[in-house]
Amino acid sequence: MYRNILIPVSFDEDRDVKGALEVARALSIESAKITLLHVMEQMPTYAISYIPEDYLQESRKAINTELAKMASTLPNGEGVLREGHSGRTILDFASEIGADCIVIASHRPGMQDYLLGSTAHQVVRHARCSVHVLR
Repeated sequence: MYRNILIPVSFDEDRDVKGALEVARALSIESAKITLLHVMEQMPTYAISYIPEDYLQESRKAINTELAKMASTLPNGEGVLREGHSGRTILDFASEIGADCIVIASHRPGMQDYLLGSTAHQVVRHARCSVHVLR
């Protein structure tokens, strides 16, 4: 049973966080802290000029609202939004909060994942705590 669980959340259409939430509930002690983390990848500088000024601000607001809604369904739940590279930011944040478990969803690997590596693969390989991967 874990005391401090981190769940990385992706809002891609093919991702479903419900399974990760259920696993985190099952693996946690009664007073456990469960943190939902979404990482926004940084926009390339050449693309920023093509995006409306308020787009990023509105995106952050919508993501924070959705994270707070999901976190409210968990005992001691919290939603956090960070910017950076997904894999590295998840690992750094897990260390920062002292997570003892990461529950992360993974998709079926494609050719690009074998060449570049997926976020879940990077987390499993470099995490300093337990990692539960869901497919």
